[in-house]
Amino acid sequence: MEFTTVVEKNQQIIKDLLPAKDVVFSPFKIGNKSALVVYIDSLCEKEIVGELVLAPLLKLTGRITLQKLIDSVCCPTASVVPTAEEAVSDIINGSVIVFCNGLKAGFKVDMLKYTSRAVSEPPTAAVVKGPREGFTENLKTNLGLLRRRIKSENLMIEKIVVGRYTKTDVNVIYINTIADDKVVKKVINRIKKMDIDGVIDSSYVAKFIVEHKFSILKQVGNTEKPDVLTAKLLEGRVGIMVDGSPIVITVPYMLVEDFQSGEDYFQNNYRSNMQRVIRFTSIVVAICLPAVFVSAQLFHLQIIPLNFLLTIVNSIKGIPLSPSFEMFFTLLIFEILNEASIRMPKYVGMALSIVGALVLGDTAVRAGIVSTPTIMIMALSGISLYTVPELVDSMSFLRLVYLIVAGSIGGYGLILLSCLLIVYLASLENFDVPVLAPFAPLTTEDFKDSVLMTFLRDMKKRPKTLKPKDVVRIKDDIK
Repeated sequence: MEFTTVVEKNQQIIKDLLPAKDVVFSPFKIGNKSALVVYIDSLCEKEIVGELVLAPLLKLTGRITLQKLIDSVCCPTASVVPTAEEAVSDIINGSVIVFCNGLKAGFKVDMLKYTSRAVSEPPTAAVVKGPREGFTENLKTNLGLLRRRIKSENLMIEKIVVGRYTKTDVNVIYINTIADDKVVKKVINRIKKMDIDGVIDSSYVAKFIVEHKFSILKQVGNTEKPDVLTAKLLEGRVGIMVDGSPIVITVPYMLVEDFQSGEDYFQNNYRSNMQRVIRFTSIVVAICLPAVFVSAQLFHLQIIPLNFLLTIVNSIKGIPLSPSFEMFFTLLIFEILNEASIRMPKYVGMALSIVGALVLGDTAVRAGIVSTPTIMIMALSGISLYTVPELVDSMSFLRLVYLIVAGSIGGYGLILLSCLLIVYLASLENFDVPVLAPFAPLTTEDFKDSVLMTFLRDMKKRPKTLKPKDVVRIKDDIK
């Protein structure tokens, strides 16, 4: 719908298309002509609108043209808005629209007021050494944090608007001289095909771009740190940044990257390798230890050392529950405590920890409901799980599945389940990149930064699995 040369009619057109009560219509004069400024009160600062838009326009004299109005305001992004639909979209996005009698179009000035939290260290990615900046819910702030680190004309940002009602900005970020064009094209096409009423967080986008929607394991990487995103882009990955979310999605995803920490590259290699081995071991312990303990008690007592077996026998005297139900009960208590500690207010959470440790732990043992070894094993499993926080969701589910199989079939069932899991992981891929790379298929060139990492000077090539255009990372090495 086109505008007219009469301000009052243009005002009615905007009201018909945008009947919200917080839309401000402020009439004023430009010379001897009637004019109108339109904006949403909650998205723009009135003082800034008056200082940068109205004040310069009120001083205009002589012949009034649209270009003269645009040149007079103190904003480099001012531009013509020819249709009412475009004007309404711009108003919703925080722009100020100005009309003047005798001109058949208005012009817009970007005056969006950003209110967001300050840049701080992400709670799940704390480091001792290295950058402590984290992404916020403000898209412009996040892009600025990234631009500070990648000062290259090859950093590409493709903007896509998703959501029929939210009209959320989704930015696809990549380095065009490194990232695989096929991956970039797939990501953009899948996002453009999203037909949803609204996008609240980046996790919404993640669910639409994955190839296996029923997979129990994650298929996209994610990070809240600009330095980690920079490193992934330089390896050849594609980032997806969503307005309103501090979490940036990265694809293609490989399972090994969740065992890597940003801090690994800022400290001694031997220390980093030790930490990576601990993370791999901890995940195995978190998933398998409760299941192995239950299986040994029910089906394979001979694998338990004699002294430990005597300790278990003494501790389970009078316990009314079977080993499997005892472990399930303990797991349930731990999950309830974990969920409650997250949802409860900060100061109540401290009291909850005391209640959980003393009342539900010590008292349950004294009352003869659960045994001491069971509490110890479940506590060790729970702590080990959080050494790799990105895998907590999927690994918690796998721990439960392992526990059910252990209580039903025993050790042979655990071996069979482990084989099925490995086969499943080996066959899983997303964006034509295997999740278990570089181990399945075997890519020895990428072993330099997998379970163990070599020295940075020796990582002369980017991961072959990601199929980067520019393979060489380090061209010259100082002898």
